[in-house]
Amino acid sequence: MICQTPEEFAQAIPPMGAIAGLDLGTVTIGVAISDVMRSVATPIETIKRKKFGVDAAKLLELTTHRMVTGIVLGLPMNMDGSEGPRCQATRAFARNLERLTPLPITFWDERLSTVAAERALLEADTTRKRRAEVIDHVAAGYILQGLLDRLAHMRGTL
Repeated sequence: MICQTPEEFAQAIPPMGAIAGLDLGTVTIGVAISDVMRSVATPIETIKRKKFGVDAAKLLELTTHRMVTGIVLGLPMNMDGSEGPRCQATRAFARNLERLTPLPITFWDERLSTVAAERALLEADTTRKRRAEVIDHVAAGYILQGLLDRLAHMRGTL
């Protein structure tokens, strides 16, 4: 099930359980997973993309192993708020993944998540080689944390 808003996603997931955050690139997929209380996003790994079937199998194996209850995909909006070809590719990935899992799927505006991840890694004095290895799953952590913060805010206003 694809949920178009965080509110719809919140209604579709159980009250507790991990959520997976994905940063879809053309070459890699960054993966982050939250704790079951949904307060902290932890970058887990970067998957080297092959073809959809292989990528989806790896992702679903991870979601099963980590007992994930929902998935958020970073939506790479243009800076002016419009959707370009990368957004269309992300939405197509979600539609294909939806056929393979009952887990609710939603999107989170990922503008500047990679910039924020890069800045954090630079501040941590991470080497260029190490930054290249971890940037995608650190960006996935920023995407997931954004959604987790939104869900926490929604709980606080109910």
